[in-house]
Amino acid sequence: MSRKIINSIVIFLSIMALISCGEEEKKEEVIRPVRYGEVFVIGGEQTRTFTGTSRAGISTNLSFKVSGTVQKVSVKVGDNVRRGQTLAELDPKDYRLQVQEAEAALTQAQSQAINAKNNYERVRQLYENRTASKSDLDAARAADESAQATVDQVSNSLELARRQLSYTVLKAPTNGTIASRMIEINENVQAGQTIAVLNVGDDMEVALGLPESVINNVQRDMNVRVTFPSLNNRSFQGIVGEVSPSVDPASSTYPVRIKINNPSSDVKSGMSANVIFTFGSDSIEELLVVPTNAVGEDGDGNFVFLIKEEDDNYPRAVKRYIEVGKLTSRGFEVLGGLSLGQKVATAGLQSLLDGQKIRIK
Repeated sequence: MSRKIINSIVIFLSIMALISCGEEEKKEEVIRPVRYGEVFVIGGEQTRTFTGTSRAGISTNLSFKVSGTVQKVSVKVGDNVRRGQTLAELDPKDYRLQVQEAEAALTQAQSQAINAKNNYERVRQLYENRTASKSDLDAARAADESAQATVDQVSNSLELARRQLSYTVLKAPTNGTIASRMIEINENVQAGQTIAVLNVGDDMEVALGLPESVINNVQRDMNVRVTFPSLNNRSFQGIVGEVSPSVDPASSTYPVRIKINNPSSDVKSGMSANVIFTFGSDSIEELLVVPTNAVGEDGDGNFVFLIKEEDDNYPRAVKRYIEVGKLTSRGFEVLGGLSLGQKVATAGLQSLLDGQKIRIK
């Protein structure tokens, strides 16, 4: 093969190698899509909304004081009742028998007491005439006193039996509206078992639970705003009435009650409500915050990838080390290295390279 041909082959192979290297270099340039967030501020004057449920300001659980079988129910849910009105009755037969037995026992005890008293008077006269001993007098006096004590005891039993008989009739303790009813005729109920709920007055309140992150910023008599989605988000003014000092184990929140200042008849017990709290700068410190998923960590500390706009179509991810503070519910507090409004990558931090071109999703 001539030298000329050999040189041509070498030149061709060199050109192909250069082209191949250029293609490999181009393939190494990866434009990675990333999501981003912004550095923002929390605190200062801030509003937070929590969901609760409306209920009557005063609700009374009604129950019988004795057990028995329901014989009659005189009210339905939604009925307006007046104080002293009969709401329900238990079968009174057993309690009437107890009254009759107590009455018979009292009659017998009274008869025995009369006999004991007459005997004491007779023995006392004999003792005065010196025809009865001192021991006979003492025995007659003790029998008289014992018989009278028995009368008192049986009288108390009769009074209790009569009261229990009266407890078979449940009456409204005050004016109100029947909010719920839990019994039906022929149902057996226990003493103290709630059989109905009575709403008293026109006052309405909202019960809700607040997390520990805000509970210390809520105080009694604090003004709030209450809206009801079922009433087209109609707004009412409210005031914090009660703040529980202990957490509810069932919900891990602190129970709070909101009194509605201007209640309407449209607000019914059990409606879902949104309670809007406004926290001022005096109660919540203003913090510069970066999203939690934007912060990475390596051997040199915490870092973020800032999104730097370039002249071409693709921005770059620039690695920057920052100083973070406490973790809040919305992100890490920024103590240094970032400023308000800066954009930072929020996903794929481990695969990003410092200065890498990116495409924002």
